[in-house]
Amino acid sequence: MGTGSCISRPVAGILTTAAIIIILIFLVVLSPQKSRIIENPDTEDADNWENDKLNSTDSPQYYSTKDYDTLEDYNTFSDEEPEFFEVYNEKDPHTDLHLHTDKPGLWKSYRLPGTLSPQYYNITMWPRLFRNIYGMYIFTGHSGVAFTCVKETGLILIHSNKLNYTLTPEGHHAKLTGLEGAEAPAIKKTWLEVETQYLVIQLSETLQVGSTYWLYMEFQGELADDLRGFYRTEYVEDGVKKIIATTRMEPTDARKAFPCFDEPAMKAVFHVTLIHPFSTVALSNGMKIEIITPRYQRLLQTKFQPTEKMSTYLVAFVVSNFAYIRTRTKSDVLIRVWARRQALVDGHGEYARSITGHILDYFQNYYNSTYPMPKSDQIALPDFSAGAMENWGLITYRETALLYDPKTSSNEDKEHVAIIIAHELAHMWFGNLVTMKWWNDLWLNEGFATYVSYLGVDDVQPTWNIKDLMVLNVIHDAFEADVLSFSHPLSLPEEEVNTPEKISALFDPITYSKWFVPISWMKNGTLMDRYWLLEKNATHDPMKTDSEWLLANVNVSGFYRVNYDPQNWQRLLSQLSTDHSVRSSVIPVLNRAQIVDDAFNLAKANIINISMALRTTSYLSEEREYQPWKSATKNLNNLFDKFRRTIVNENIQKYLRSKVQPLFYYFKNITDDWTKFPSRLADQYNLDNAISLACSAGLEDCVNLTTEWYRLWMENPDKNSINPSMRRTVYCNGIAAGGVDEWLFAWKMYFSSSSAAEKERLQYALSCTRYYEILNLYLNYTLKSSVIPKDQAASIICHIADNEVGRPLAWNFIRANWMIIFNDKAGIEPAVKMVDLVIMFTENNMSWMAKHSGEVMSWLQEELA
Repeated sequence: MGTGSCISRPVAGILTTAAIIIILIFLVVLSPQKSRIIENPDTEDADNWENDKLNSTDSPQYYSTKDYDTLEDYNTFSDEEPEFFEVYNEKDPHTDLHLHTDKPGLWKSYRLPGTLSPQYYNITMWPRLFRNIYGMYIFTGHSGVAFTCVKETGLILIHSNKLNYTLTPEGHHAKLTGLEGAEAPAIKKTWLEVETQYLVIQLSETLQVGSTYWLYMEFQGELADDLRGFYRTEYVEDGVKKIIATTRMEPTDARKAFPCFDEPAMKAVFHVTLIHPFSTVALSNGMKIEIITPRYQRLLQTKFQPTEKMSTYLVAFVVSNFAYIRTRTKSDVLIRVWARRQALVDGHGEYARSITGHILDYFQNYYNSTYPMPKSDQIALPDFSAGAMENWGLITYRETALLYDPKTSSNEDKEHVAIIIAHELAHMWFGNLVTMKWWNDLWLNEGFATYVSYLGVDDVQPTWNIKDLMVLNVIHDAFEADVLSFSHPLSLPEEEVNTPEKISALFDPITYSKWFVPISWMKNGTLMDRYWLLEKNATHDPMKTDSEWLLANVNVSGFYRVNYDPQNWQRLLSQLSTDHSVRSSVIPVLNRAQIVDDAFNLAKANIINISMALRTTSYLSEEREYQPWKSATKNLNNLFDKFRRTIVNENIQKYLRSKVQPLFYYFKNITDDWTKFPSRLADQYNLDNAISLACSAGLEDCVNLTTEWYRLWMENPDKNSINPSMRRTVYCNGIAAGGVDEWLFAWKMYFSSSSAAEKERLQYALSCTRYYEILNLYLNYTLKSSVIPKDQAASIICHIADNEVGRPLAWNFIRANWMIIFNDKAGIEPAVKMVDLVIMFTENNMSWMAKHSGEVMSWLQEELA
């Protein structure tokens, strides 16, 4: 986290690139055992892989394409990497022959009609990990789905997006046959309905209720770098560019990989086969059960165990050159951590390996339900749009969400890895085993997983007191999102969540972080009986008080804000000023944080005066705990950011210095002049918070300290003595106070680092420079995926906009490159809609400033007098 970041990690992990860019627009406009590393499981460690195999009498089914009759033919071209001659068109060249003239029917609806129920799929995919002669990366595939007719119909609708099909001799996109004695009707007409993303199949007769049928299709698609569906990502290892084919299906992109009934309730069993180069390894949800090697040994065909019955959005497959480390749980589930070979050699996967099995066992206990699969793979991808994805048996992660470097990663990085792993493992039951019927109830998946993830981490890291940090990481994020005009109820009517864009919009902090609890309260430090609010409006007489102070939502056990009458606000502030300095304070530490956050948000809504909110920070010069300071820092920065380019800014800096200076010197004292590091996790976080705020407020001793640490690192790049938990702050301040040399040094260290966490903090720090020209150069690099990975570009732009110097540059950059950033329909439509909200926020901000800026200025003058 840290002051200056434009979005906290728990939120960033769940937002799309488009959503982060929109947040950027708001920001700009609104303010002026030593593990063995196994590199090729197909040739090394054969004894263990043999145990994974199941007896199979299936004969190999070689996959055919237009250019190659068999896999053997693939190998006859050359000893060099073969070229492929498929032509990829955005539109099937035969589609125009089948343009329909029917009146709009069921295919115009975004929801499947519920007439068919899938039973199982057979899917074979062949990703090409090099460009074809047309300069494109593609994949080819064929799939069949067995489905049962549950309501009489003469129409088959199956989802398909951006796939081109090989037509049958009859000119259709698919072939239909009957199973178990059923007779299939003839296909009358087929076409692709682009808007609603269907392959539409009209039949000459109706399907019979209770009968089962087989629908077979051959197709190809682009293995694009768009981070959706079946896509490619790239990385460099030992100077060689490597290509990975991987997936991200949630919520509606399985249809972009293979034709399917792409709704969460349409569960089925998936039989997956992957064709891939001999030097690579293939992974999917199930264990590998069979590998076929053609006689020329240039390709492998890997077949996997059938999955559990599950939703399409949980299907996953990966082809890569990765290695892995492994362990087993107490219940004998195989745990593997897959990553770039060098990352594992450097020990970056050890922490994930050490906690994953323990957390999985904890959840088996917690749910009183056995994990149903023989293995749980965790794989760290260089380019991934979300923090992680809970694919059953093959969980995919962004590198920073799985890999932890004990030499360079901070304690915050460690916490982040633990929480993300726990969140995804929680989904194995709540989400994967039990799934919401439709996306309008996504909160059932995500809200519960968010909550129990903290329980899982608390079990493996009991000294962290992680449940206390949940208030800052989860509850405050939900509150902040819930106050916005585009907030939404936890559950919406199904008909309001139908398009892919509306489904994607639900992946926000409200869905992940909001649920219901009763009211807890105390009076003058005495905990009172809980009160259950059963009506929207109610009176509880015991809460009435004349001279005693009352505090509601004790330890922030509920998701609601609390307002008091002016007299009780005054009594609470008086209590804060008398007992806050000891850790056994009468007002719990979480409530001290919540009082500040409640007050500022109530003031933002014009419910209380802004001066009352500011008064909740007056006692901070005596506060030493992390949670109240973090809450206050966030709210003060959000408020004072509006005044950065006004005459009030000098008074703002003075006020912040007066509050943070005692905290800065407190940590200087307990660390023996910065030579030691606190043992308590909350103190470690607050040390970084103190340095960050003190430097940004212009405290000279802080600026000198961080620039000296950065200078010493520049003098000896191979020996970085800066504590990993403070590097983000120190790097930023060193670059901000320096010039071109300091920036170029960080740029060089970014490319030489193999640690994902170190790269992430250097990316942030590079945005802290005060030089316009450098920031413009950095912005332009975000458009080059060979320099900045696609999944990181949006956050870099956001960081630059968080820099006062970079803010106008970022805004101009967004406007100039709008169509590049939002380069598809799924990105541009919600972005355009959000522009109206940006305008509304801007108008509200201007109105607020006109009403309250004088009050803020007067309060600061009185406080500093």
